[in-house]
Amino acid sequence: MMKHGDIVPPNRFRDDFAPLRKEDPVAYLDNACTTMRPDSVVDEINSYYTVTPGCAGRSPHRWGNSVTHKLVQSRGLISKFIGATTDEIIFTLNSTFAINQVAHGIKWEKDDVVLTTDKEHNSNLVPWLQLENKGLIKHSFVHSNDDNTFDLEAFEEKCSTIGKNLRLVAVPQVSNLDGVTNPVKEITKIAHDYDAEILVDSAQGVPHNKVDVRQLDCDYLTFSLHKMLGPSGIGVLYGKEECLANLDTISGGGKTVSNISDHDVQFLKPPAKFEGGSSNYAGIIGAKAAVEYLQSVDFEWLRSHEVRLNEIITDGVKDIEEVSIIGPDSARLRGGMTSITVDDIDVYDLSIILDEAGSIMVRSGYHCVNSWFNSKDIAGGSLRTSVYLYNTEEEARQFVDLFEEAVNALR
Repeated sequence: MMKHGDIVPPNRFRDDFAPLRKEDPVAYLDNACTTMRPDSVVDEINSYYTVTPGCAGRSPHRWGNSVTHKLVQSRGLISKFIGATTDEIIFTLNSTFAINQVAHGIKWEKDDVVLTTDKEHNSNLVPWLQLENKGLIKHSFVHSNDDNTFDLEAFEEKCSTIGKNLRLVAVPQVSNLDGVTNPVKEITKIAHDYDAEILVDSAQGVPHNKVDVRQLDCDYLTFSLHKMLGPSGIGVLYGKEECLANLDTISGGGKTVSNISDHDVQFLKPPAKFEGGSSNYAGIIGAKAAVEYLQSVDFEWLRSHEVRLNEIITDGVKDIEEVSIIGPDSARLRGGMTSITVDDIDVYDLSIILDEAGSIMVRSGYHCVNSWFNSKDIAGGSLRTSVYLYNTEEEARQFVDLFEEAVNALR
């Protein structure tokens, strides 16, 4: 395992990813959207379809038993990876489905309030707005500081104002808008002081940080494997056993019941209660391979590596005329992410030029944080770079050079 401070050979990780072994590989700086997958993950997915394409938990033949065994292994590995028990890990389609499971599974009471931040991903905003529009809850949010960091004092004041009606606090661990990490442990303590539960959207957290749900003391936590070297179409909902016990399932059906009659249903205990229907078996098996790969990564090294690349990007663009970076000035407060706006230039055009002229792939648009951009009256969104373990300093410098050329060309 690489240790903090070790010098990492250029191909320590890159050799494991087929797109990066090409003679002229792209500079992929869109990892907050989705990451690439190492050979080990692709091989496991392929093995399911070509060697043991069975159904878990149902058929007693060798294929079925093999898949069942691999699913048990995957759940066990993921539970240890975040400090949970196996009964607290539910496989979902993605973080969005996991959040919706919580939103539509809680038995809401009159005047219940859900509190979020002012820069939520749509996945952690739309479900609450849907419930509010149905009259089931009230939704409120806390404003960020001027530099987009979390305002803990304002949060506590908001909790105090809401008082006994505060039912749930739902916040991102790391913002996908600007890379800012929120003080989840402190937020959780305050939420619990007001007898509220807390849901942590860790889609940008678990892939980049060593997460321990026991230390965070959160009631729910969600993440998606496609943002951490795993397959698309597979996510995880962690929930404390006592929280899951009181949650209704939104996917009742095959595999979820212990007994059923024409007019009554008895559900199995979690996690089976929440995993109705045939699962994404290949995805769950691939998830195990992805977590195994990440176990070989020192997250302290990963943090310093991402910040170093982001410092190169930040220092290279911050002084360009009419260019602004969303969030704190310091790259250290934004991890591996830089979200950029340019006055009077369409960031979509910039992203196309970067791709076509230099094979540099970034994301442009609203990043599913439409409400924040609308509140700031920023049309078109931003251009966002996001790095991961296989990115290099050379790629960061390539981005800076071509970005400046493209901005000058479009003026």
